[in-house]
Amino acid sequence: MTKNHQVVLFDGVCNLCNSSVQFIIKNDKKGVFKFAPLQGTFGKDIINKYQIDTTQTDSIILLTKNGLKIKSTAALYISKALNFPLNLLFVFIIVPAFIRDGVYNVIAKNRYKWFGKKEACMIPTPELKNKFLE
Repeated sequence: MTKNHQVVLFDGVCNLCNSSVQFIIKNDKKGVFKFAPLQGTFGKDIINKYQIDTTQTDSIILLTKNGLKIKSTAALYISKALNFPLNLLFVFIIVPAFIRDGVYNVIAKNRYKWFGKKEACMIPTPELKNKFLE
């Protein structure tokens, strides 16, 4: 993790995940987030360091100074740092994680079927290159 940023690790070949990254960038006016694909060197290092089971968590991970957040909890903590009114979504943290993650898992399981998949990880434009760790 970089000193002043949180890192969003995402499935670099997933169209939904790539669209989500673009959405976060657009709404991250405070510059809180950096990004790295799970398939890249940084992503693989985090997976190994924290011994993440990628058969259970393979779409989004948020690395903060306080550790990792996964699945719906990661999504809600990301929303918390975004601009108003998106930060209001954090209120859903009161919903028990097993319910939130149940919905999250259905979407994650079907994301390639519903939204498609790329052959390779997204390559950031020159304007966005500083938002990515690799």
